[in-house]
Amino acid sequence: MRILHVIPAVAARYGGPSQVIFAMCRALMAQGVEPLIVTTDADGPGHLPVELGHPIDYRGVPVLFFPRQCSEALKYSRPLAHWINRHIRQFDAAHIAAVFSHASIATAHACRTHRVPYIVRPLGSLATWSMQQKPWRKRLLWHVAAKRMLYGSAAIHFTSREEQRQAESRFQLHQGVVIALGLNEGLCSSDLRMARQSFRQRHPALGPHPFVLALARLHPVKQTELLIHAFLDLLTQADLQTWKLIIAGDGQPDYVQSLQTLVRQRSGEASVLFTGWLDGVEKHAALQEAALLAQPSLHENFGLSIAEAMASGTPVLVSPQVNLAEDIHRAHAGWVVPCERQAVRETLQDVLRQPDERHARGSAGRAFVRKHYAWSRVAGQLIQLYQSICRMPSQPITTPMLEHQI
Repeated sequence: MRILHVIPAVAARYGGPSQVIFAMCRALMAQGVEPLIVTTDADGPGHLPVELGHPIDYRGVPVLFFPRQCSEALKYSRPLAHWINRHIRQFDAAHIAAVFSHASIATAHACRTHRVPYIVRPLGSLATWSMQQKPWRKRLLWHVAAKRMLYGSAAIHFTSREEQRQAESRFQLHQGVVIALGLNEGLCSSDLRMARQSFRQRHPALGPHPFVLALARLHPVKQTELLIHAFLDLLTQADLQTWKLIIAGDGQPDYVQSLQTLVRQRSGEASVLFTGWLDGVEKHAALQEAALLAQPSLHENFGLSIAEAMASGTPVLVSPQVNLAEDIHRAHAGWVVPCERQAVRETLQDVLRQPDERHARGSAGRAFVRKHYAWSRVAGQLIQLYQSICRMPSQPITTPMLEHQI
């Protein structure tokens, strides 16, 4: 079975969705599927240093890169659209990541033209919070192409029940399927032990002290300012003064600078450390070493770093707006706290003083992830979905009157 995976960009700066697609395709390959990722070379204001126009092996997966010609928001690439239109019939189905992008819209159009079934994975873009960001641009794209793309799809791939609930209630979508993302097992114990030691050596300001980890793309939606305030509020208490907060991530330079300025204004330079983007071995080491991962986001579709923390046996503190919050609560894998400074501060205060409870919830999270988020299990569910849509007869596209809701 040949499946075309299309995503606007795969540079690390774009967060979890742009990274998880490689693990997804490797898991599918292990079960006999032939995936090809088609994407652009977009990397913020620059471009990835990759060969264009020819399939290459990139992170263990066949990937075909095309130039992003203009618009960082849309990641417009005319060569990408032309290639897909010429070659889409060579595939059994397409799996499209994102809604409001040129690559997604062009692929859906080619699929409808050539009667190839396709799946859309919205990446949380249909959630209430997401639709409120840049609403005029999304309203225009909705009427021009996105509405037809969604209603013409054979299925819509949601990664959590909450994502499905919000999208279906707002847009009257009825072809949704919930399949979570998978997670890798991580490093073997000996490699991990060395990585953990090396992590503290690379960040000597940590010393031997325990730390809270914020691991995510730095963006206002993550509520990092709130977390900084709540954490620094605690350091007036003698028994908590040795704790550190590590902010691991990258983002727009002006925003990152504003976070660093906030820390200086609060005289927290010795307690709050900015490491920049962590990946690979260093990321696994940080997750294992952390006493807690905190992410009180205003919106989080799946929250890959949250699930990775659970897989590492690290408990998590999240807001109800994180779509994994229901699973975290059900699994007793952490704490679900309102996006309010006082609530986060009070919960942090209790959590940092309860090592046994942190250990118990971390262990519960690891068990939950192993049961529900194994890539072999997720790949099997995706293959069943691909097989089912390839057997479906073509259906006329019907689009409910939703203009007043957008």
